Amino acid sequence: MPLRVARTNAEAQLFMELNPCENCGEREFEPADTIIVAEGDLASRYSGSCPRCGIHREFLFRIPDEPIIPSPDEPVFGDDTPSTLIDPGEWMWIADLIARSTPGEPEEGMSAAERQQIRLELRTAAAAVGEAAKFVPPGGDRVPHDAVWSDRGRAVYEDEPGRFWLPRLQAVRRTYREIADRFADQPA
Repeated sequence: MPLRVARTNAEAQLFMELNPCENCGEREFEPADTIIVAEGDLASRYSGSCPRCGIHREFLFRIPDEPIIPSPDEPVFGDDTPSTLIDPGEWMWIADLIARSTPGEPEEGMSAAERQQIRLELRTAAAAVGEAAKFVPPGGDRVPHDAVWSDRGRAVYEDEPGRFWLPRLQAVRRTYREIADRFADQPA
């Protein structure tokens, strides 16, 4: 099977977080990363031991022909093409997880660092919704069911298929970005 592309380091890291140790289920994993040649292509290899059970874990991803260097303030998981690592249902699961854990408005006494972190998290949620939208085929108006391949992604999709309608995805992404902007640094 050909190597799958990790369009950005952030996408590779997220994929590893979504795939815990097969031996013990541990999600924590701090691999060493190296650039190698695999199957004739440049690839990123992430390898190390599971901190719980000690089993060796390794992930290998092809590096895209044109690497993306995102801004630290603007989360980006890839180019305009859909992910080959994370399906649209999982992208929405990630967005939901982030959105549920962040406030909708800045709170009294919140520090600039706290506001900045929440803003980044909400922009990450918006980016995840944008990734789900990339699975809408050209000229289409929704993510097709067959674009979802993971168990987690299928559960999210089947729970509420209307969430994968393109105008709704665009509205949710825009809303997350608008909420994120509420957390911009306040003038002193």
